[in-house]
Amino acid sequence: MSNISSQAKQIDATTWEIPTSYKKGMLVPGRIIATKKLFDQMDTQVFDQIANVAMLPGIQKYSLAMPDCHRGYGVAIGGVAAFDTETGIISPGGIGFDINCGMRLLTTNLTIKEVQPKLKDLVDHIFKTVPAGVGCKGFVKVNTQQFDNVMTDGVKWCVDNGYGWKEDIVRCEGKGKIDWADPSKVSDKAKKRGLDQLGTLGSGNHYLEIQVVKKENIHDATLAKKFGITQDGQIVVMIHCGSRGLGHQLATDYLRTFETAMQKYKITVPDKELSCAPFNSPEGQDYYKGMACAANMAFANRQVILHRVREAFQHIFKQTPEAMEMNLIYDVAHNVAKVEEHKIDGKKKKLVVHRKGSTRAFPPGHPELIPLYKETGQPIILGGSMETGSALLVGTQKAMDETFGSTAHGSGRTMSRTAAKNTIDGKALQKSMEKKGIYVRTTSYSGLAEEAGAAYKEILDITETLQLSGISKKVVDLKPIGNVKG
Repeated sequence: MSNISSQAKQIDATTWEIPTSYKKGMLVPGRIIATKKLFDQMDTQVFDQIANVAMLPGIQKYSLAMPDCHRGYGVAIGGVAAFDTETGIISPGGIGFDINCGMRLLTTNLTIKEVQPKLKDLVDHIFKTVPAGVGCKGFVKVNTQQFDNVMTDGVKWCVDNGYGWKEDIVRCEGKGKIDWADPSKVSDKAKKRGLDQLGTLGSGNHYLEIQVVKKENIHDATLAKKFGITQDGQIVVMIHCGSRGLGHQLATDYLRTFETAMQKYKITVPDKELSCAPFNSPEGQDYYKGMACAANMAFANRQVILHRVREAFQHIFKQTPEAMEMNLIYDVAHNVAKVEEHKIDGKKKKLVVHRKGSTRAFPPGHPELIPLYKETGQPIILGGSMETGSALLVGTQKAMDETFGSTAHGSGRTMSRTAAKNTIDGKALQKSMEKKGIYVRTTSYSGLAEEAGAAYKEILDITETLQLSGISKKVVDLKPIGNVKG
């Protein structure tokens, strides 16, 4: 295998191609969306993982990597791959252990002047009412049958049970549920792990953040206004979490199942972490239905947290959430596989699109978009580091043409969690963030150190790359002022 720097071909300012000659067995080339700066920052293991995915049966066009890409379990985080539904596979490694880890963003009509004096009280209250950290338990108590309903109905279950507004349902990817969920495909152990975790942030890179919109950071005022962002100093709230123990256990269960399935279907993979099964096989379909259950639980999890956030604002500011216009902009998933229609060689084809650390970027007019976003394109919520900020973008036609309607999901790590813990003092970081005007509460100082801004790529490098490539359009950058960290 040759050195990637001599093999990769630069197609344009933000596109690099890894030829099939890079690694024996590649069925399609690899494609990386990155500026030269970001391309040079990627470690060689990312290129190997992109090449390994390009060897999987039924893969279409390219094995893709977004600009925030970094090494992951089997498939790089920031990876996108689409497989023919008839001849292709489904792989938990291409989706991730935290199934439907995702983002949601809600607006308020409050400004920094109103919130700043009460910011600490607000963050402290959210820290108390939205459990964070490893093994935390939620306040929503459900029995086994009710949990099956959560896994089937997602956000709708929450709204039906008083944890949200009807408008919240339509302002989620896929209306906050995946239809083919089947709880019988989820092990009792997985259900048990997720049963008491509704409304919890968990740990890792999950967070709940109070953010401010500054006038100079609005890139498209017309689009921003359509999404409910209308004024300088406006406060918004971002939530980042997923399916918690349920998703992790489900992925673990099916990776074991697929080891046997690969022998049965005579599939060989270059890395055991790419364990898979034919999409149309009984094993593949069982996983697909189980994955949907975990995804629906994640939608519900973020919905319950949203409900708690509205309650917290009401408690601190003595106004109703309706009066404060606490409207959900959108909820996007970034660890999931879905069957979608895309053009291959000019013909429409059904593909199972794996997005791992990648977000849908559907364009204006796409049939899956609700009327509110038909003209604008799908909102894209890009989570950055808790020190530097995040972003709101929209999808484009070029994304549909070039990246299976996909874009980045965040800023992407440059430093491992272990390295961050060994070089950054969490307590000192908390104090330095407060000096910068960011009040953070955390369950773990070592966990805080793992998520320091220094451990991540610069968010502006990512959004600028997406804009230059044409697969997303920038709307507004968002700056953190308060953070609850798992």
